[in-house]
Amino acid sequence: MKWILTTALILSSTTQYSAQVIDRAKQPVTNKQPAQPVKTPASPQQPTSRPVFILPKAPAPLSPVSGRRAGMGSRDNCPAVSTPLTALVPFQEEQKVGKQTNNSIIGTVEGLTTLERPTFWFYIPYTKDLSNSSAEFSLQDSAENDVYRNAIALPSKPSIIGISLPSTASLKLDKTYRWYLKVRCNQETASIPVYVEGDIKRINLEERVVQQLEAANEPRQKIIIYAEKGIWFDALNMLAEIHISNYKDASVEEDWQSLLQSINLNNIATMPLIKLPTRE
Repeated sequence: MKWILTTALILSSTTQYSAQVIDRAKQPVTNKQPAQPVKTPASPQQPTSRPVFILPKAPAPLSPVSGRRAGMGSRDNCPAVSTPLTALVPFQEEQKVGKQTNNSIIGTVEGLTTLERPTFWFYIPYTKDLSNSSAEFSLQDSAENDVYRNAIALPSKPSIIGISLPSTASLKLDKTYRWYLKVRCNQETASIPVYVEGDIKRINLEERVVQQLEAANEPRQKIIIYAEKGIWFDALNMLAEIHISNYKDASVEEDWQSLLQSINLNNIATMPLIKLPTRE
């Protein structure tokens, strides 16, 4: 009797399983795994990297003297401005004063270059329509001897200006120099001018960096390399020249903003840009 019951159960299970298999066979075949999103072939993309300045590892200050990247508020009868006189140079803060930004705090203001005659760039909020106003750029060696000193024409509107060294002035390799830009809004007073100051040093590149630059197919790639290797003035000079010549190019504008934002100069990244004629 037990044998008969066992046989009946086996036959019943087999019949049910067969019916399930037949029923499933009639259904569309589906993947037993959880449904996965369909991956479409990736479309070719253009390079999206932008110039970003990277501070050299453990940089030793070029000079023991602190610098100033931005001028102090309103001095020497200068009108109040929303964005102060500013040097386009990397800044490392030395101290914090309340909630002030690094625009008004002294610190390490310096940059490297491979150029014999680099161009120095500044945002100047003061304009030439100020009566009795004047501006002066100077460059000194480590012994405080003048390498170059000359009056600078204020722009017709607040702008970023480039000041180039003439053929009579140049930077020597492995030497540190101090630069200054001073603006007096009233020459008849003896008060302290609005000013910025910092250091620059000319160096030779490592051979591997030279090879990377030689392999670069276009100026933009060279700019990115200079910025990544911490050679600030070379990256800035190349990009500024391209920006002036292609001021309507949106991609160049984005590169310019990326480079300035990487040293926390967002506030002047969209200011107009001009280069002053070189004065001998």
